[in-house]
Amino acid sequence: MTETTTARPPRVLVTEEIASAGLELLRERGFDVDVALGLDAAALRERAAGAAALIVRSATQVDADLLASAPHLQVVGRAGVGVDNVDVAAATARGVLVVNAPQSNTISAAEHTMALLLAEARNVAQADASLRAGRWDRKHLQGVELYGKTLGILGLGRIGSLVAERAAAFGMTLVAYDPFVSEERARQMGVDLVDTPEDVFARSDFLTVHLPRSPETEGLVNADSIAKMRDGVRILNVARGGIVDEAALADAIVSGKVAGAGIDVYASEPCTDSPLFSVPEAVVTPHLGASTEEAQDRAGMTIAEQVVAALSGEFVPYAVNVDVGRGVSDVVAAHLPVAEALGAFFAAYAGGTGDVLEVTHTGVVADHDTRVLTLAVLKGVFGSVSDEPVTFVNAPLLADERGLDVRETTSSRSDEFVSLITVSAVVAGRSYKVAGTLGGLRRQPRIVRVDEYEIDLPPTQHMAVISNDDSPGVIGHVGTVLGTAGVNIANMTVGRHVDGNALMGINFDSPIAPEVADAVRSRPGVLDARFLDLGPVHL
Repeated sequence: MTETTTARPPRVLVTEEIASAGLELLRERGFDVDVALGLDAAALRERAAGAAALIVRSATQVDADLLASAPHLQVVGRAGVGVDNVDVAAATARGVLVVNAPQSNTISAAEHTMALLLAEARNVAQADASLRAGRWDRKHLQGVELYGKTLGILGLGRIGSLVAERAAAFGMTLVAYDPFVSEERARQMGVDLVDTPEDVFARSDFLTVHLPRSPETEGLVNADSIAKMRDGVRILNVARGGIVDEAALADAIVSGKVAGAGIDVYASEPCTDSPLFSVPEAVVTPHLGASTEEAQDRAGMTIAEQVVAALSGEFVPYAVNVDVGRGVSDVVAAHLPVAEALGAFFAAYAGGTGDVLEVTHTGVVADHDTRVLTLAVLKGVFGSVSDEPVTFVNAPLLADERGLDVRETTSSRSDEFVSLITVSAVVAGRSYKVAGTLGGLRRQPRIVRVDEYEIDLPPTQHMAVISNDDSPGVIGHVGTVLGTAGVNIANMTVGRHVDGNALMGINFDSPIAPEVADAVRSRPGVLDARFLDLGPVHL
């Protein structure tokens, strides 16, 4: 008699709480759901052995050691927006798909912003505390109406757009800064799109922040920017801690410059000692933007659906580390890194995308299907301005949400380079154009054109583009400032133009302090100096 064995269903290890509906979906699809909460690192590695999928939230650290202990792992699902606790590079190296739930908390975060907006306008928290303390103090708790007031919005992405929609229903005037949103898209939302954050500061009765935290946005709302705002402004932050300087905001409230604040996120979390906690005019909450039953249910269901799709071999819309190099020509695959780096460089240099982004592929690469290269450019463009990981899957969706018209053209003729990728747009009334290719013995990505200047510059995380008079001594002035500040120049190139000006392209080993950047800009002969942070560039 021959014994028959039944193959065990794939096991899905769940190490943190997710919605019961998500667990039920996994079970209904025939998976063995193993819920094991509160495991230490050693127990987690032991439990992960043999698992086909791992579902986590933010507490579980999915590092290289854990991945190595799970040789059968096919997918890691993060039930939330970010993947900061997942070593995506290590997962990719092992062929493990990483997925998340990027849209699960957008409505909750927008509604929490509105809750703080209303609480600030009508002194809700202060009134509650006063009445509980035995005081009937209506006179000192008089609020203001939202109707007719101007709401300034920094960041008009998914959450910022939802806030704009809800604020419009209250009869508020909307003004916003987001260089990655088209004017047409802003008009459709009834938003006056302006060129600089300072334009928003000057016009806002209420100011709300919906930006990712980055070197460019960290400390954006500080003592100097608050001084440019209207007296009596109220400031909200339900985005990321560190964008608003908490100490500067507390001081401004005490001085009377700022009437109040609604703050949900902090520079360091968990936080129990912010300067804002001692200021009664500030309404503070412990990072509750995504803390609703619906958001948690949505995250749990979304991640369960992603895991089911991954284990079933179906299309996975929220894959973070899709490998598009497979199935494309070797020529196109070789140019993916330069396309992504070029997108990141363009966004940092131009400071936005304008309404129309043109991507041109010329030379040998144009003889192949270049659509994935344009996706790589978009991936680089949005990589530093999105709260969620940007992939080849969601990059075009992010462009659509912002009303960005992406135009791709190809030409097999290239007079100077075997292959060349060019990105151009009009941003805030000025035309920008950058181009890149593969160069050198190792065929590494190079930036070979910035506007009308020919250069040869490798894209790295920390860079500078400096326009200057083409006269003796200017490069020396810049070098002296950087050297005095202890800045190490890793690479430098100079492009010249017939108009008598020149362009310096510089790579640095570390970020440049704002005061050093200002010192460079003040040197004789320097016309413009832009210090760029491209984010972690992996080439």
